[in-house]
Amino acid sequence: MQPFFVALLAGLGFVVAYHTYGRWLGRRIFELSAKTVCPSLALEDGVDYVPTSKGVVFGHHFTSIAGTGPIVGPAIAVMWGWVPALLWVVLGSIFIGAVHDFGALVVSLRHRGQTVGDIAGKVMNRRVRLLFLFILFMALTIVLAIFGLVIASVFKMYPAAIFPCLIQIPLATLIGFWLNRKGVNLLLPSLISLVIMYGTVLYGNEGWLGTLNASMQSWNLITWVILLLVYSYVASVLPVWTLLQPRDYINSLQLISALALIVLGLMGAAFLGGASAPGGGERAPLEWVAPAFQWHPEGAPFIFPFLFITIACGAISGFHCLVSSGTSSKQLKSEPDARFVGYGSMLTEGFLATLVIVACAAGLGLGLEVQGQWVSGVEAWEARYATWGAAGSLGAKVAAFVDGAANLLRSIGLAAPVALALMAVLVASFAGTTLDTACRLQRYVIQELASTVSTSSFSMPWSWLTNRHGATLFGILIAAVVAAAPAPGQADWSLATSGKGGLILWPLFGATNQLLAGLAFLVITFHLWRRNKPVWFLILPALFMLVMPMWAMLLQLFFGNGSGKSWLASGHWLLVGVGITTIALEVWMLIEALIMFPKVKGVLEHSSDNVVPQAATESS
Repeated sequence: MQPFFVALLAGLGFVVAYHTYGRWLGRRIFELSAKTVCPSLALEDGVDYVPTSKGVVFGHHFTSIAGTGPIVGPAIAVMWGWVPALLWVVLGSIFIGAVHDFGALVVSLRHRGQTVGDIAGKVMNRRVRLLFLFILFMALTIVLAIFGLVIASVFKMYPAAIFPCLIQIPLATLIGFWLNRKGVNLLLPSLISLVIMYGTVLYGNEGWLGTLNASMQSWNLITWVILLLVYSYVASVLPVWTLLQPRDYINSLQLISALALIVLGLMGAAFLGGASAPGGGERAPLEWVAPAFQWHPEGAPFIFPFLFITIACGAISGFHCLVSSGTSSKQLKSEPDARFVGYGSMLTEGFLATLVIVACAAGLGLGLEVQGQWVSGVEAWEARYATWGAAGSLGAKVAAFVDGAANLLRSIGLAAPVALALMAVLVASFAGTTLDTACRLQRYVIQELASTVSTSSFSMPWSWLTNRHGATLFGILIAAVVAAAPAPGQADWSLATSGKGGLILWPLFGATNQLLAGLAFLVITFHLWRRNKPVWFLILPALFMLVMPMWAMLLQLFFGNGSGKSWLASGHWLLVGVGITTIALEVWMLIEALIMFPKVKGVLEHSSDNVVPQAATESS
């Protein structure tokens, strides 16, 4: 029963934080005002800048920032103990992650909906802008190369999730046109979409659909990756209201309802125990089966600094500043909505990460079939977490959450196949929304870089990258080339081995992603500093998010992380090259920031950077 009360207290903590710290930030620091004209209204173009209700923007924002990050990160971090993992999720979300997301969203709103990389050139200088954009390009390339693999892997393990995920695309398009042309209220299409979504989960693996799922399950990984990247291209170039917004909104309803089911399952398991074993017997009690603390598991790196880059999205993630400043800021139609979307979405994701920790550290103990034998308690947990190497694989992390959460759903009477399908759809849907949003964000980054280069004497070769089709195609092709390579350690290329190339650069993502968060804090700090606003609450989070990921990357580059040789000693020259380049770019940006910081207090950047002058302060 203890895991239930821990999750309950964490949830209450998030609610209190939203109504206290989040309100203080909105009112006193960012001074959100309903009188300020947002970029979606001032620059409305029907493609990227589209005024949208806060509920729909929340759906897009939450599903885009969540992805599989708050699932795979906590699912492996429980090996260091569920207590440090939970503390980092709760405290990190409230005081670091939500502040980062909220700040990036507001700063973008005040700078014509531009991305945080472009804004860096205004509040700092042009050199910083280019450095930031190159870091964004590298990070998004890794996301595009790896998230197609994540979805394909889920489909391989849980074929019942294939049809429910694919049907979302035509369903979202129909609803998008319905809402845009008819102007109907969201309630009716929301109810219809939920019924269809859960119908496909319940019956999407029956009869000919089951045969279709089984056939698609047999496709090789590279086929799935290419198809998903093609889908991402289409989603990126279409107006946001045709596919991106409705798909993310449908996903948010389905995903939030799935979270509600997990909470109900957690309550059922706490008071009734888990479902009986397949052959019958007593219901296992819900209790912690993972260790509370385990500073240095065998074969694993030490908890510092690696906990803070392993759990990213569940506590803070640099990718979130791209969503806040890349897509969400172009859709909000009222500034006070920024707290609900920016701060509220991150706390919701923190609660998701909390449930993942409970599912992996307690839910697994309710029972698991291992080699034809039913085991429960600590034995069930050790079956998934026997070694660091086994637990760290992509499939193991996803399976640990899916099995643990499905056990919670089974405790309230859901059949095992339905429970597993629901959780697999949850994972694949999160990954899908991150994939299509990342593709649109990469398009913005490439366009911004190309527009800079096109103003020079080398304009001719790069001008085609300034339009949305050319930029998107370039981003997709780069990601496809990376993804098409075989997995690390597999020298021979074939259709059977290709598709896992993203794993080559994946070790870089955790540290690069968190470094990006630290750099985004610099941009937020400079924006406030120029306006004589307090920045004391940003200093520690910014330092923490600059030091921890750089420490982790340096260890992996030159000393190893405790579970293997360093990248340098192992001859992983691509990792070494990209890692050193990333560190060099960060150090360069920090030097630029330190030189500029004492000179720009109270000095506004050019007034044309803002949509309109800020209006008087109103309640957020």
